[in-house]
Amino acid sequence: MVEPYNKVLSSSGQKTLITLKVHKKFSIIEPICVHLQLKENGQKSLKQSKINKRFIYLISPNKIKNRSFYIDLEKILKLKKVSFFQLRLKKETIRNKTFIGKKIKKICTKYRVKFLINDEPLLAKKLKADGCHIGQKDMSFFNSRKILMNKKIIGVTCHNSKKLALRAKNAGADYTASGAFFKSSTKKSAYKANLGILRWAKKKITMPIVAIGGINSSNYKKILYSGANYVACSSSVWNNKKLDPVYAIKEFK
Repeated sequence: MVEPYNKVLSSSGQKTLITLKVHKKFSIIEPICVHLQLKENGQKSLKQSKINKRFIYLISPNKIKNRSFYIDLEKILKLKKVSFFQLRLKKETIRNKTFIGKKIKKICTKYRVKFLINDEPLLAKKLKADGCHIGQKDMSFFNSRKILMNKKIIGVTCHNSKKLALRAKNAGADYTASGAFFKSSTKKSAYKANLGILRWAKKKITMPIVAIGGINSSNYKKILYSGANYVACSSSVWNNKKLDPVYAIKEFK
């Protein structure tokens, strides 16, 4: 799923190795810049800094009722900070979800953002979405994959469990989601995750890692530095008491 491409640039006695990690299914390129600096004794020291400009996994608000949402969504995706958009509407009818999903899919396609459906592989197939996200109490991974086939993305919630993460990896999931790391007003969770699960997953799970639960512009950096590839956010964007959704996203600098 990941193919590296290396390129070396040199300037003023310092070399920079740029490795581009290409996720085929995700159509995402993550550049990792490693600066090769020569010490006095001629040895090379490595200083690695990962850059992923599209690090946000944006989840919809619980309700989508007016046209302003679509206007805000287009402005947000235009900023090129979002890799995934997940439609999560627990209390809507299938008819309304379908209507809303079609409109969102057009916007996501326009800005090359992966469009995922929460919990419902059948709806994801109907909308021709890029994939779906399933929890531990939703349809099984096996049945979800049977519906969506291999070309679609399927992510799995793994809470704070190494066992669940390894199970998802072995089943063939495309990403794992760990959390909750902080209190969330969007989704009440009985599971509390710690940063250690991210550091462990970074070494043991060879797939993208999404961190979830109460993540906002003030705490997201420690999550990324601990090993997450993406941070999921919802209420900090759509229900922000101080900023409108567009400016709330801009705070993720």
